[in-house]
Amino acid sequence: MRKLVLAISALALAGSAAIADPIADRKALMKANGAAVGKIAPMVRGAQPFDAAVALDALKTLADDAAKMDPAVLWPAGSDKGDTKSSPKIWEDMAGFQAAIDKFKADTAAAVAAAPQDLDQLKATFGAVGQNCAACHQAYRL
Repeated sequence: MRKLVLAISALALAGSAAIADPIADRKALMKANGAAVGKIAPMVRGAQPFDAAVALDALKTLADDAAKMDPAVLWPAGSDKGDTKSSPKIWEDMAGFQAAIDKFKADTAAAVAAAPQDLDQLKATFGAVGQNCAACHQAYRL
């Protein structure tokens, strides 16, 4: 009986992995990143007052999302087809794309570690994150 339960569990797990949608997964991740940036950008522009807790929470979201950015999972071969804004350059230059993701991971981790306590600190830490996002989108997004 135990072997049967294990076999069914393994099949269920394999089935759920087979129906995973990397395009939908990476869109959801980027949407979450956009929402996090949407909390920080108004503070940086002076449109909203600085709030250290909100800024740190948004930076943590970006860092957590960066940790999930595994090209093998979110940008596997064949996921360049369909409803995607990912540029074919990703699959042509996977090493460069991985380097951009690694930089994003480092920048977001540094921003969280800095835990900005005032607007100037937020501008400094978020500036590096924002530049990384812009550079990656410019190179690897349609």
